[in-house]
Amino acid sequence: MNKKIIQTAGREQLGSFAPTFAHLNDDILFGEVWNAEAIDTKTKCIITVVSLMASGITDSSLLYHLKNAKAHGVTKEEIATIITHATMYVGWPKGWAVFRLAKEVWNEEETSNSEKDKYQNTIFFPIGEKNPYGEFFVGQSYLAPVSTEQISVFNVTFEPKCRNNWHIHHAKNGGGQMLICVGGRGYYREWGKAPVEMTPGKIINIPANVKHWHGAAPDSWFSHLAIEIPGENASTEWLEAVSESDYNNIK
Repeated sequence: MNKKIIQTAGREQLGSFAPTFAHLNDDILFGEVWNAEAIDTKTKCIITVVSLMASGITDSSLLYHLKNAKAHGVTKEEIATIITHATMYVGWPKGWAVFRLAKEVWNEEETSNSEKDKYQNTIFFPIGEKNPYGEFFVGQSYLAPVSTEQISVFNVTFEPKCRNNWHIHHAKNGGGQMLICVGGRGYYREWGKAPVEMTPGKIINIPANVKHWHGAAPDSWFSHLAIEIPGENASTEWLEAVSESDYNNIK
């Protein structure tokens, strides 16, 4: 048996201004029609979405009924099929308009799976897999190759508070590294210098043979492209971890 539908929006929003309309909305439409037992509530939700779609209504009322449909068991696959089928009869622009709303409603569930998934939706480059150089990091980081030809480019992603150890990119000539922030907020710091905040679009040029570290802010994920600059006898020397006190004193 379906759970009884109870609606109070009419009286809450129009009770004193249009009491008759509020009564028809709350008591007749939702109180009687929505609670009729001939068809189940899920089917009524589908009929309502299609009816509003056919009428060209894509405002908050359709958004409400899409959420109501999801709450009564309409799956993402089902709503996609329903909208596609209805589009063949009511028109392509209406289909696009409804899909934009439906995607918001049904994607809420997907994007809430993990903080990593939520963050991935905010950046263009892939986060990739757990960093194989994790032994040189405090906290969890991820690595995704962007280019492995001509010049190596990797997207490095840090969970909040994660940072790599102090390290040096050695080279006899040339060498060094370029960082381009592509998401979140983090820091770059050279030995003996103040930290530099990194937000999307910030570029850091790291000369060869300079001791430094980079990582996420305490309250934010952080991603940067790491571009290796070709150099003679280039190598990376990993050093001590950034202490908690040094990291926590970043302003």
